[in-house]
Amino acid sequence: MPRYPQTVLVSCEIPWDEQQNLLEDVFRDEVRMVLELGFKHLYVFGTAGEGYAVDTARFRQVVRSFYEETRQDDVHPQVGVIGLSTANIVERIAFAHTAGFRTFQISLPSWGALNNVELLTFFEDVCGAFPDSQFLHYNLPRAKRVLNGADYRRLTDAVPNLVATKNTGGGSQRAADLMRHAPELQHFFGEDNFMHGCMFGECSLLASLGPMVPHKTWEYFEAGRARRLDALLRLHHGFLSLLGDVFGPLLAKERIDGAYDKLIVRLGGLEEMPLRLLSPYQGFSEEEYQVCKRVFHEKYPDWSAR
Repeated sequence: MPRYPQTVLVSCEIPWDEQQNLLEDVFRDEVRMVLELGFKHLYVFGTAGEGYAVDTARFRQVVRSFYEETRQDDVHPQVGVIGLSTANIVERIAFAHTAGFRTFQISLPSWGALNNVELLTFFEDVCGAFPDSQFLHYNLPRAKRVLNGADYRRLTDAVPNLVATKNTGGGSQRAADLMRHAPELQHFFGEDNFMHGCMFGECSLLASLGPMVPHKTWEYFEAGRARRLDALLRLHHGFLSLLGDVFGPLLAKERIDGAYDKLIVRLGGLEEMPLRLLSPYQGFSEEEYQVCKRVFHEKYPDWSAR
C-alpha cells in the first residue's frame, strides 16, 4: 500500500499586485474556491506557484494565510519549498513546520546535478530533519536530474517519511517504471500520464486543470481508480484536445508554468486573479486571456459548466 492516500492534488497560484505584493484577499478567495470544488489536497509554491521566485518575507506571508484557510480536519495542505541549498530548504520548511504544516513538497537543488551519494544525503538531511512530517518529491528536469524507478527504490528503503512523488512528464514508460519499482510511494501523474499509471496499480492525479474543469477532473480520477479504460481514453483525449484548442496558440511562447496556471485559475471563475508573475518572468496579456476564454466556452461548454 502506498504511504500516502490516493487522491487529486491541486496547486494554488499566488496573486501579486503591480508592486509585486501579495493580494491576500484574492489568494484566500482562491483557496476557498479550490476547497469548494472538492479538492481537499492542495499546495502552494510548486513551479506554477512561483516557489522558485519568492523571497523569505513573501514565503512567510503566504504560508501564514494558507494555514489559516486550510485549518479543517478534512483538508490536507502541502507547502512546497524550492531552493539551491539544503540549508535554505530546511530553513523554510522549519518556518512552515512551526506554523503548523506537516506535509511538504520538495525538489532537488538545481545548481548542479546530484550524484547518487549526494541524492541520498539530500533526502536524509531534509526529510530526516522533520521525522514527524511527510514529503512529496517534485521530479522535474529543471533540477538537472530526473529520478527513475531505481532511484526511488533506494530512497524508499532509506527514507521512511518520503511518501509521494509528482511526475508530470515521461509518458507511459516513466509511469510504468515508477509504479513497478516504488509502489510504496503515491505517484501523482498529470492529466497526460495519469491514465498510463493507472494500468500498473494505485496512483493519483496532479490536476493542473482542476480549477478550470473540476467535474471532468473528478470524473477522470474516478475512471482511473476503477480502471475503466473506455472512460479513461475518452477523457484523456478530451483533456489533450482542450489543451491544444484553448492554450495551443500560447504554448510556443515559452512562458514558465505559472503563466499558464494563472490563466487556468481565471478560466475557472476567479476573475480577480492577476496574470502577472514575479520578476523577471513574463505572464500572458489580458487580450490573450480573453481569446482563451472565448475558445473555452465556445468549444467546451460541457467542460466549462460548473
